[in-house]
Amino acid sequence: MSDLQQEFTFQTEIKQLLHILSHSLYQNREITLRELISNASDSLNKLRHVQLSEQQYRDDVPLQISLEPDKEATILTIRDNGIGLTHDELVKNLGTIAHSGSKEFLRSLASSSAGSETKADLSLIGQFGVGFYSAFMLAEKVVVVTRSYKEQTGWRWESDGSGRFTITPVEGDVPRGAQIILHLKPEMEEFTEPARLEYVVHKYSTFVPHPIKLADKVLNEQKPIWVEPKNQVTAEQHEGFYQWLAHGTEQKPLWHLHLSSDSPIQFNSILYCPPENFELLGFGGIQHGINFCAKRILVQDDCRDLLPDYLRFLYGVVDSADLPLNVSRETLQDHKLVPKLKRVLTKKVLDFLEDLAEEQPETFAAFIKQFAVILRTGIATDFENRDRIAKLLRFHSSKSHSETPLLAVLDDAKPPQPTVSFDEYIKRAPSDQKQIYYLSGQTLDSMASHPHLEAFTKRNLEVLFLEDPIDEYAFIQIRMYNGRELMSIDGVEVKFPESTETADTEVPKAAHANFPRVVELFRGVLEKHIVDIKESSRLIDSPCCLVNPRSHMSSRLQKVVGQTVQDFEQTKRIMEINPHAALISRLCELPASDDNDAFIRDCGRQLYANSLILDGLIPDFDDTTARSLRFMEELAKAKAASA
Repeated sequence: MSDLQQEFTFQTEIKQLLHILSHSLYQNREITLRELISNASDSLNKLRHVQLSEQQYRDDVPLQISLEPDKEATILTIRDNGIGLTHDELVKNLGTIAHSGSKEFLRSLASSSAGSETKADLSLIGQFGVGFYSAFMLAEKVVVVTRSYKEQTGWRWESDGSGRFTITPVEGDVPRGAQIILHLKPEMEEFTEPARLEYVVHKYSTFVPHPIKLADKVLNEQKPIWVEPKNQVTAEQHEGFYQWLAHGTEQKPLWHLHLSSDSPIQFNSILYCPPENFELLGFGGIQHGINFCAKRILVQDDCRDLLPDYLRFLYGVVDSADLPLNVSRETLQDHKLVPKLKRVLTKKVLDFLEDLAEEQPETFAAFIKQFAVILRTGIATDFENRDRIAKLLRFHSSKSHSETPLLAVLDDAKPPQPTVSFDEYIKRAPSDQKQIYYLSGQTLDSMASHPHLEAFTKRNLEVLFLEDPIDEYAFIQIRMYNGRELMSIDGVEVKFPESTETADTEVPKAAHANFPRVVELFRGVLEKHIVDIKESSRLIDSPCCLVNPRSHMSSRLQKVVGQTVQDFEQTKRIMEINPHAALISRLCELPASDDNDAFIRDCGRQLYANSLILDGLIPDFDDTTARSLRFMEELAKAKAASA
């Protein structure tokens, strides 16, 4: 090693990643070329923006990417004249400081293949920002020769992927940009064949916005399809462009929206919706933005100011002739055009989704399944479009759950249950129903058997089921939809439509004479946990339920809020007792005695614990288990005595 050469050790996660890549049997090794071309394109984009905003770095040298195969030496070089890398950037970006993307990518491999190195979907590597390391799928040694636009000194980075790399200054004239020199493995000689390289570029990199040259031939003479008339862009072109925007995914977009406008803002745009939501896989929040262009020249490739955060999953390009070419990244966010474009694009996307729901319900259902969890966050952040977002949401309900085919349940096929929109719910509700009823719970099955549902089922009233507390939080933000109040069915302010009242619901049967005594015994042991106990008019068969005085926030949501908001105090609830339930009737028949009163008190405690569990809350473990043991002992004793 020379005195000027420095040796470094790869960060642990990158070592693991390199081991997987260098030993992988994954067949689609052409993704290496895709990733290195994509990185070169990013470097050129950054330089072009620097040249637009900083005059001292401007020149007349065309920005391009070159592929230089050397069949005799079994070497492939990918060269660009972009922004280049300094010594510190080489150290930081290529090995020693952990990329969060490397950890996320390793996690994705583990989840997709249970740790298998041969079956993992390595094609996703570009989406995690660590695509450079795919070079070790093809090469036994990788050399990077680079010079930053800010420096006169060039640097040589070298590694065989075994755990270490070196950095050495390069004497002489090093052109600006980077040369990625792949010393190919013997079995990778095909990547020195011009026909093979041309095929890979056409497959993956057709839409790279810079010339990709092989000798004197340009391999990607593709027009920017976003400025083409909609009817002249084919499905294959859309698919290819989406795959390039999404960093080489081989999936097809779920849908696309092609927009053109001359006033009040002149712009062309294409937006794509991916078929899957990576956030549901546990990879954290989606971070990509929209490619923002001025007269077809890329200004920012990850602009996150053109769409609201609740549409952050969309890929696309927006090209405006009204944006000056010399705008800097620092001033772009404050440019007056950006909020105008954001408002127009948001409206167009919401218009499109409304039409999609009507015209392509299956595609819309697939979209909602994947992205409703993100879309609904807009209810709390976009007051202007709150009602429009609410219109797009879909929910399971007591009606849809009851209509699930029995055969499918018995076969454990678990087909997707039908869902309902607010508008559909209102359309089939009684005309005098002034509230939209909902119930929050852990699972659809638990909500379908919840005591609170009994009165609504008897009156043939539909109740929306909310499995996620975030849905309920969105409901609190909406409060009213189309003149109807959103009301949790465990709230005290529930109002039934008069048209659903019948003789047997209006005139309840008289309670047992000992019912007040049972209530008082319950009250004596539960007074620290509840506001009051009273006779229920809403229960049909269940012995009791807990009613929430805070009508617009269920106890389940209060618990979630209490875990995140300091000093938030959960509201005590009212316990309603059904005097005609079998258990309560039996308790009323027990004569007064110390033993019977103690048993009734235990029943009161257990009923309270059961109600908490039904609402997805946790009772006192020690108290509940000890009481359950006493009940079983007494039952066993009674069984033995009668045997």
